[in-house]
Amino acid sequence: MKRKIFACLVWCATSVAALAQGNKIEFTEYTLPNGLHVILHQDNSTPNVAVSVLYHVGSKNEVKGRTGFAHFFEHLMFEGTDNIERGEYMNMVQSAGGALNANTSFDRTYYYELLPSNQVALGLWMEAERMKNAKVDEVGVETQRKVVQEEKRMRVDNQPYGTILQETFGLAYKEHPYKVTPIGTFEDLNNAKIEEFRDFYKTFYVPNNATLSIAGDINVEETKKLIEQYFGSIPKGTKEIPRPTIKEPKQTEERRKIVYDNIQLPAVIQAYHIPAQGTPDHYALSMLTTLLSGGESARLPKALVDKQQKAVAALSIPFPTEDPGLFLTYAIANVGIEAQALEDAMNVEIERIKTETLSDKEFQKLRNQIESQFVQQNRTVAGRAENLANYHVYYGDANLVNTELDRYMKVKKEDIQRVAKEYLTKNNRVVLHYLPKSAEPKQ
Repeated sequence: MKRKIFACLVWCATSVAALAQGNKIEFTEYTLPNGLHVILHQDNSTPNVAVSVLYHVGSKNEVKGRTGFAHFFEHLMFEGTDNIERGEYMNMVQSAGGALNANTSFDRTYYYELLPSNQVALGLWMEAERMKNAKVDEVGVETQRKVVQEEKRMRVDNQPYGTILQETFGLAYKEHPYKVTPIGTFEDLNNAKIEEFRDFYKTFYVPNNATLSIAGDINVEETKKLIEQYFGSIPKGTKEIPRPTIKEPKQTEERRKIVYDNIQLPAVIQAYHIPAQGTPDHYALSMLTTLLSGGESARLPKALVDKQQKAVAALSIPFPTEDPGLFLTYAIANVGIEAQALEDAMNVEIERIKTETLSDKEFQKLRNQIESQFVQQNRTVAGRAENLANYHVYYGDANLVNTELDRYMKVKKEDIQRVAKEYLTKNNRVVLHYLPKSAEPKQ
């Protein structure tokens, strides 16, 4: 549910002291008997609180022929509950002076409310209701089928370059569920029966597959009592929670595809297979991404946009995922530049990293950028709540909110060159050329 809630900005305020580099984020962590993991971070500097629930379910947990379920449930679970009228989630939070949202990825579904701290009980009650009493009925399913399909038309099918992720992941993966992006397909959602939606809910949206993370102006002991009051009686899920064990076969040759789209300027996308998040090479690859496109003076925009004027935009996008993911480089051609010429220029910049030693000055700038990004991620109570949940679910260590920066700082400039040589290879990539429909050969 990608609503644009400008009120979120109000809740991003926090004290200068909390932003100080190296300021440790203290938190309390425990698990209820029903399996719900709880993380509490107290920051009384401003009178606001973020209440969030991360369900460890994303599109990779879906089965063939039933894609799009996790994203569908992101929408469906705003329909209402036995005690919340259909469509009232938004109104209740806004009436209390807050905002809410949710998002779905390959690996998780995340819900949150940003509220005045005297409304923390409201957020807890609403999330508990969602967990135990969500309306998974014919009316809600049919309503959200239409909503999701319209979202796909607007954001993917009818958006210039909108199918890039769909096409890229579909070409890069042959076996792993990452080959289908979270939006799924019309056919799978239309063919699904109500019983299948109910089974999905009972399997994944249970306390033992959820992390409740709260950050902000709370009293920890009082909040614990409220959590017990609202969540303690929710029964543990009885179904086995499926986790995909499929390993994507090693790619041994380059795969290429031309996509004709409703665009005016060609685009080139290159995607390389990389290790899962949290692995040692993940940190070097993440820094490599910043080196390539971390700001206007980064290598890709500086070379392709500013100097050569072959592109109007050029960037690198990592996809840190629970299982091995992709490292994307992407550029949109300038007027009159052909896709192949743009690809050749992109290749030159990739090869430069492999052959030229990174200067001490550029490496120090890169380290400074990474350090700044890390601090910025934790500058708000909303950011801290989310990061604490992510670190617990993906890494089994919520304290990485304080220590993960050390892993980045251990990366040497030689490591960046090494991972470029190891992973950014022709045989390990897929290449897509997006061309205007006018260039499509006549049948």
